[in-house]
Amino acid sequence: MSYPLSPEMALFIEKTLSFSVDSLEIAAQRRAYSRMCEAFTPIRSRRLEVRNFTLAGVPVRAYRPHQLPLDQLAPCVVYLHGGGWVVGDLDSHDFLTAALAVDLNAVVIAVDYRLAPEHPFPAGFGDCLAVWHALQIQAQRLDIDPHRIAIAGDSAGGNLAAAVCLALRDSGERQPVGQVLVYPGLGGSDDLPSRSECSDAPLLSTADLTFYRQLYLKDDERSPYAMPLNASDFRGLAPAFIAVAQFDPLRDDGLCYERALREAGVMTEFDPGMGLVHGSLRGKGQVPEVDTLYQRLVKALLGFLRSSL
Repeated sequence: MSYPLSPEMALFIEKTLSFSVDSLEIAAQRRAYSRMCEAFTPIRSRRLEVRNFTLAGVPVRAYRPHQLPLDQLAPCVVYLHGGGWVVGDLDSHDFLTAALAVDLNAVVIAVDYRLAPEHPFPAGFGDCLAVWHALQIQAQRLDIDPHRIAIAGDSAGGNLAAAVCLALRDSGERQPVGQVLVYPGLGGSDDLPSRSECSDAPLLSTADLTFYRQLYLKDDERSPYAMPLNASDFRGLAPAFIAVAQFDPLRDDGLCYERALREAGVMTEFDPGMGLVHGSLRGKGQVPEVDTLYQRLVKALLGFLRSSL
């Protein structure tokens, strides 16, 4: 199948694929993914204080802009990286988490949750939820406003962000001020149109999707915390910005989730990601249509963080 991509997107895909390996060995895939990520990661802004520590025993990285006022608690975004629940770490998404901290003038906390297949569901989800709870308790010690924390993630991270919101709602706890889900995998059915229309899409095929999902889920596909589209009730969840990629087998997961939230009375904003492929946020600064998505993402997060003032 051919996909009408811009020249800039085609170049981004070509560069990304140049780091791929044929091996199905997880360690080899992780090494290749790290090399690819490093090639797309710019020098970090000097306007940030960056430190690594743990929350609830989970490694995290906090980005704090120097220009944040010292006399007031800061807004915050908890960021959950993508990578099919199998690859990715604090470094893989530094290109995005560092930029968000500067552009939002907010603290960004990236979470290094455990990965499958060594740690299948619910390990990674449990790590993200534990970090959220620890952040609520320790927010003031970290100079963060516990009432102004949003959650965001791309791909598998979007899945985890949505799952955290569901778990908090189910236990009667306060929601994030907003949830940002970028080309998330949410457990849509195999007969969704995007699965066949984009079966061989660049950077993520339907076969890839099945492979990663099997590693993460093992036997538990029914839990809404594993696959949020399994939830029977979508009321009372955080307002959402959901962005998908046009040429992505996961496109319709985000489409279905946005509709489910909206029909349940949740405020939503949807970005159809015209011309985008899965994982293309990494093309920020190189692909105009990715820059458009990034600008909308920043605007949505600013809206969430300011709405709680």
